[in-house]
Amino acid sequence: MKGLFSILIFSVALLLLPQSSMAQRCRVNVVNPVEGTSGYIEVYEYDFVTEKPSFPGGDRLLLSYINDNRCYPEDAYKKGIQGKVVCSFVVNRDGTISHVRVLRGVEPSLNREAVRILSGMPLWNPGRQEGETVPVRVVRTVAFRK
Repeated sequence: MKGLFSILIFSVALLLLPQSSMAQRCRVNVVNPVEGTSGYIEVYEYDFVTEKPSFPGGDRLLLSYINDNRCYPEDAYKKGIQGKVVCSFVVNRDGTISHVRVLRGVEPSLNREAVRILSGMPLWNPGRQEGETVPVRVVRTVAFRK
């Protein structure tokens, strides 16, 4: 009975916590090759913010942007290498894109091209948590098909 009471109290306490304390955050590595230092920044996860960051015009225009700016590396194209490069990046408070990383790559030249495309994206509409703009980690895929 005592264990059940403890679970009930804990459950009620979770419900009473402010929403921001429930938002999931993660750490993104920050490396400064010039100074030889590294550290991290804390950002929110995409699925855990009250207002998700968005590409201007929505997902359809994001796909158009990727398709219009993708340059299939010639050697990979000739060899028939294709696949999806899964990347993460941070949409900062001002809508800029930073910390683009390959999470699951296909081949080095395709991976570099995916990073190039995502690094050059225009300003996004930033994410918000309880009305305040926050940095948010986003995961997107860049597909390469012959």
